Amino acid sequence: MSTLHTPMPGRLALALAAALLSGCASFSGDSGFSTVAQATQDRIGQQGKILRSDEDRQALAGLLQQKLKQPLTADDAVQIALLNNRGLQATYWSLGIAEADLVQAGRLQNPAFGYKHTQGGGDTAIERTLGFNLVSLITAPLAARIEGRRFEQAKLAVADQALNVAADTRRSYYEAVAAAHALEYAQQVRDAAEAGAELARRMQQAGNWSKLDAAREQAFHSDALAEAVKAGKQANASREKLARLLGLSGAVPAAGGSGDHAATASPRLAFTLPAHLPDLPAAPRELADAEQAAMRNRLDVQAAKLETEHTASSLGLTRGTRFINVLELAAVRESATGQPRERGYEITLEIPLFDWGSARVARAEAIYMQSVNKLAETAAHAQSEARESYHDYRASYDLARHYRDSVIPLRRQVSQETLLRYNGMLASTFELLADSREQATAVRAYIDALKDFWVAETNLEAAMGGKGANK
Repeated sequence: MSTLHTPMPGRLALALAAALLSGCASFSGDSGFSTVAQATQDRIGQQGKILRSDEDRQALAGLLQQKLKQPLTADDAVQIALLNNRGLQATYWSLGIAEADLVQAGRLQNPAFGYKHTQGGGDTAIERTLGFNLVSLITAPLAARIEGRRFEQAKLAVADQALNVAADTRRSYYEAVAAAHALEYAQQVRDAAEAGAELARRMQQAGNWSKLDAAREQAFHSDALAEAVKAGKQANASREKLARLLGLSGAVPAAGGSGDHAATASPRLAFTLPAHLPDLPAAPRELADAEQAAMRNRLDVQAAKLETEHTASSLGLTRGTRFINVLELAAVRESATGQPRERGYEITLEIPLFDWGSARVARAEAIYMQSVNKLAETAAHAQSEARESYHDYRASYDLARHYRDSVIPLRRQVSQETLLRYNGMLASTFELLADSREQATAVRAYIDALKDFWVAETNLEAAMGGKGANK
């Protein structure tokens, strides 16, 4: 360390004063959440909100009370999840962390004040220093830009997570509605099988039915009971999954449960679902280039691009400071007994004798190449998911339309003819029961196909970055 007893240059003092004034970064009013809200609004037509106060929570409670009074729609479920999903709320608050890092990067490091007091031989010496870290002063603008990119990347990541929760909620909604509908038909098949098994048992006792035919009816009844239990399990699991995504805790009324159970549940949790899935649209969507839409609109691709840019900027910063680990400027003021006061400034510079910074540069270059390859992987996955989702969407639409326009009408025609034959005493009761079971099985298959279509449409929208991605 060396001390130069000369006045501090005026220009340097002015530069430090200007830097001090420019280093006062401030916080925004919403931690950048307006950008996230706009991104979700553009893509799915809905937006979330950070719950910051009791007023926000009271407003949410009022919204829940209003929405849960009637059967939920898919859009209602998404709106509730964007507001009430606690995991998503935790993600929203990560914006505050990112903004705090940005503000901190825009502020200079605090100056260091030193005081030295020595005595000897009857003399007293006092030395005062006021030091600034010049490296932080020089690199502050670049560091602020880097943190600014990180903040923008955090906004994209939060918006992407909100879109993922919205897509998961929409999928779970369709699965829950379909599972409840499938349970209804499974119970119908069970009841028909029970009636057939009882009739077979009585006819066998009367000697009008063989043991083989009676055993077949009993076996079918046992299978129908098992299928009804499985359907009930699936309905309850789907409903609970939807409740978790909606942020509703506590006991959810069991699917197919008693009315007393539903009545004693908490009003916040007693949500109901429609009896049926929405009908197929008149025609499927035609997309000229799903891959291009995905590359243009997907937030994970945009976040990966920003990550690569951030890494490149960090690499530039590392190269620029590889030889300067510590560079400090300090104002010095000394006074000693019987001596005039002395003023000057002191510069401390670390000499790169052993560490020339090559390891830091090599590490930064490796991180940059890692980021480049991750960006390429993200883009390739996005294109593949868009192609796969669109193919699945069209195939699911064709299959559901086939059930609706061909299978179900044919099963209905067979059922009508069987009933006519039964009324004309040309068909037995067991033929009528068997036809009823087959028709219910076909309807259940159509429910599954319709559910798969709506889930496929949700997957397609997610793969392309939202509903408005193809506009």
